[in-house]
Amino acid sequence: MSADTPRIVVMSDVHGNLEALKAVLADMDALGGKISMAVNLGDMVGYGPEPDACVKLLRERGVMSILGNHEHGLLEAQARGWFNPQARKALDRTRDLLSEDSLMYFRTLPRTCEVEGALFVHGCPPGLVSKYLYELDDHALRETFGLYSHRLCFAGHTHELERISLLPGRNRPRIGRKALGKGLHVLNPAARHIVNAGAVGQPRDGNNRAKYLLWEPGNPAAADRPDRVEVRFVPYDIEKTAAAIIEKGLPAVYADRLW
Repeated sequence: MSADTPRIVVMSDVHGNLEALKAVLADMDALGGKISMAVNLGDMVGYGPEPDACVKLLRERGVMSILGNHEHGLLEAQARGWFNPQARKALDRTRDLLSEDSLMYFRTLPRTCEVEGALFVHGCPPGLVSKYLYELDDHALRETFGLYSHRLCFAGHTHELERISLLPGRNRPRIGRKALGKGLHVLNPAARHIVNAGAVGQPRDGNNRAKYLLWEPGNPAAADRPDRVEVRFVPYDIEKTAAAIIEKGLPAVYADRLW
């Protein structure tokens, strides 16, 4: 990434995993002063043992956050019907571990935000909180791209790192999908993209380290200035988090998934 362009951190799905969040923030700090801001794509809480501490730390660090389906489920009884019984049990326990201040903060969270010409959403653009991108086939994805105009969208919710692209085609636009690995990814400036940020607190992409993105915004008017996204993998104390999940009375499966 170029040294003179500020970078924007994009993270998602912290899920009450304080050890993972602290490791990610430490990794950000080690990069120095080139990070201009950080955006969190929701699901600060749920599954993990330290939901209130995670919410407070993100707020203290000035991280811009949007609404995730777990925050939504804590606020709206109707939204809890979307969760399976095990996840509802975790959500109920999460409620016990949260302060009233954090719950009030959730009521202020927008469903989307825009930064540097990009759209940020938890589930599926243009503004769905609970819809998974992997549920959409190519036809549905083309329709989804037609619902908003941003060249780039960042999403979370699936816990998997992925790039979905709307590529120019001879007869109609094509859909391209690619899993994202560690390192730098240069986005095709002739296409539009949805980039899934993976998960800080509970990755499900086959690698148990915490994940986040560094985004260097491109310039649509300059062919030599494409958007660049770096995927960061960060180790953290999994054993401590897993033990705390059991200690706090959350379903053991969420400790097992961390490994």
